[in-house]
Amino acid sequence: MITDRRRLGQHAEAALIRRVAIAGRAGVHLIQIRERDMDDGALLALVAQAVDAVRGTRTRILVNDRIDLAIAAGAHGVHLRGDSAPAMRVRAVAPHSFVIGRSVHSRHEAVRVCDEGGLDYLLFGTVFETGSKPGRAAAGVAGLAEAVNAAARLPVLAIGGVTRETAARLSATGCAGFAAIGQFADTPESDLEAAVTAALGAWENPR
Repeated sequence: MITDRRRLGQHAEAALIRRVAIAGRAGVHLIQIRERDMDDGALLALVAQAVDAVRGTRTRILVNDRIDLAIAAGAHGVHLRGDSAPAMRVRAVAPHSFVIGRSVHSRHEAVRVCDEGGLDYLLFGTVFETGSKPGRAAAGVAGLAEAVNAAARLPVLAIGGVTRETAARLSATGCAGFAAIGQFADTPESDLEAAVTAALGAWENPR
């Protein structure tokens, strides 16, 4: 789950935390807090609430790019952008068992960051066309498969236009799973837990 509170309307922060709690109960493994326009104080408070919301579950809260705020808020890890600091530099100051992932957009990038070390997973995209990244060319399933093969030592998650319908096309690539924004932000809150459970089931038992 990747967050975008701007899709949630009035009282967005509270709505986001409710959705984080629902996702945690439903079994989502990673939740990336990706609220890049928030000031430091507000983001720190939001991340701390997200950590509390998933306490007692296996869900891990990651912060987009901000290792300092992730540590201060007690988050479980950080997700690095393609232009962020090298993972080994982050690893040097991170707590023990901190989860560190990174976005990549090509096979070449996947090879390079794997060779640099320090990462726990890669996030590859954009796989399918998506409104979240207008104008960005989709790599397709073939591009994802190339990245998975290039990063054989690390699990690769797919992102970009992944829906319950398109997720079934990903399993043959060997990717470890998928990430999404819209599936979590645009589904009515009352339907979210069932939708997440169905999506996880479709991934684990593709037709």
